[in-house]
Amino acid sequence: MAREKKRRSHGRRSPLAAAALIGIGLVLSGGIYAGASAAVAATSQPTAAETSLTAEDGEKLFQANCATCHGLDLQGTDDGPSLYGVGALAVEFQVSTGRMPMAAQGPQADQKPVQFTEEQILAMAEYVQSVAPGPDFPSDHVLDGEGDLARGAELFRINCAMCHNVAAAGGALTQGKWAPDIQDTSALHIYAAMVTGPQNMPVFNNMNLTPEDKRDIISALLYQQEQQAPGGFTIGSLGPVAEGLFVWIFGIGGLVAITVWITAKSN
Repeated sequence: MAREKKRRSHGRRSPLAAAALIGIGLVLSGGIYAGASAAVAATSQPTAAETSLTAEDGEKLFQANCATCHGLDLQGTDDGPSLYGVGALAVEFQVSTGRMPMAAQGPQADQKPVQFTEEQILAMAEYVQSVAPGPDFPSDHVLDGEGDLARGAELFRINCAMCHNVAAAGGALTQGKWAPDIQDTSALHIYAAMVTGPQNMPVFNNMNLTPEDKRDIISALLYQQEQQAPGGFTIGSLGPVAEGLFVWIFGIGGLVAITVWITAKSN
């Protein structure tokens, strides 16, 4: 009897051994499954070059989302202007800032969440450029931000500040229109705005502002974007009008309040 108990005790497995075997099995099966999934994904998923959209894809996107207003032939309708001559740059600017497609007709197309991927936007831009050529993307040199900052700031004050404000904070125009805040605008979109003249903005061709002039303006604005306010309240960076209004309301208002309080106390 004692020998039988001893034999049984030697043959009994530890609970930890069973748990270890289960854990090893799970790890092995998980590793095999992960490896098989990765192999399948590597063979079935297309590469970046294979997924890049073409002008033909851009045409389909345009017809589905833009042709209602701009026409299937890009010549415009009663609800939207002709796109002949706008080129790829204008399409990229308008669509990648969410201005197009417009949600509703109004005095001006405002920025809103973008509805397309970058790849789709470039495909539509390529399509429009192939049908109605116009301004195309600039060289990296124009957008590098390494131009003459002082000259660029002076050119901006002369040509742009009357609408966008010297601090690039934007401003109101007539008939419900406005010049947008460009304090966070990218170099490409600053260039595109100068070249394509969106909304109420005039077109600055190379006769008005040379490519180097544009480079200097872009450099000055990019530099200004990186600078922090030296101190105090920026008050929207709207200049002396906002500052004077603030002083008038709170400064003089505070003096009047103190005068009334002193008079009341003396009486």
